[in-house]
Amino acid sequence: SGVTPVGITEGPYEGKPNPHAWMSPDNALIYVDNIRDALIKYDPANAKTYQRNADTYKAKITQTLAPLRKQIAELPENKRWMVTSEGAFSYLARDLGLKELYLWPINADQQGTPQQVRKVVDIVKKNNIPAVFSESTVSDKPARQVARETGAHYGGVLYVDSLSTENGPVPTYIDLLKVTTSTLVQGIKAGKREK
Repeated sequence: SGVTPVGITEGPYEGKPNPHAWMSPDNALIYVDNIRDALIKYDPANAKTYQRNADTYKAKITQTLAPLRKQIAELPENKRWMVTSEGAFSYLARDLGLKELYLWPINADQQGTPQQVRKVVDIVKKNNIPAVFSESTVSDKPARQVARETGAHYGGVLYVDSLSTENGPVPTYIDLLKVTTSTLVQGIKAGKREK
């Protein structure tokens, strides 16, 4: 409750809500409140503990993202693009003030078709977009092809659909947000394309 869905804008799922709402740090704060409220409803004796834990977790999310949001805000506005394989980052792009471009709207049968790649190549060239990214659960080949054909920097791997093992790069949700957002900032800064 309280989360406003972002619609999928193309393909067979056009008009449906994008299912990746957890990628929004702003939505995450709402989720924490909803979970806290549900736990308190069914276990009021521990309400103070649930409230304290919710406050602590929300503070961690906010503190983790604050410096990264600042770095993104310092980027030139025309460089604030998130170019990815799948349209799974719509919520994060919205929260961070980034324009979003993707090869395919949602993981489906047709991933990285010549038409999808051509469309993204044309937009990256037209807008002089500095960096292109892939995600951890799909092949990086289409994103790397876009980078090669446009001269954009291949910025690396973003995480969206899964966490890693405990010793991996994103063992927790907060790590997922931090690593993905840090990778975005570093990739965009490394893509020194000037118009």
